[in-house]
Amino acid sequence: MTTATRYLTPAETAERSGFSLDTLRYYERIGLLADVGRAPSGHRRFTEDDLQWLGILRCLRDTGMPIADMLRYAELARTGDKESLAERIALLEKHDTAVERQIALLRTQQGHLRGKIDWYRSILPD
Repeated sequence: MTTATRYLTPAETAERSGFSLDTLRYYERIGLLADVGRAPSGHRRFTEDDLQWLGILRCLRDTGMPIADMLRYAELARTGDKESLAERIALLEKHDTAVERQIALLRTQQGHLRGKIDWYRSILPD
């Protein structure tokens, strides 16, 4: 027995992925989302696989990966595991290093903020 694929509307996909409808259309237009299914009416319909891919894109975007690198990653992912695995690893490692640098910078800046908060508290009248 086969199970039918459950399709999601663009609105459901936007809600579940956290991306706006405009972003979903943009990602499809530039090639980050490929092969989005269409209903006979022409309306886009998404699958759980699309949601999983959007989860990856969400992580990359939220951690500051440039669109060009996201597009390269998507291109590599579509070529298949064996052919592009080493290049995908290298791309993600490069991004991970950039994320580590950003986290370190944010921690330093947070330390400055906390120091300023402590100083203001110290001069508050009792």
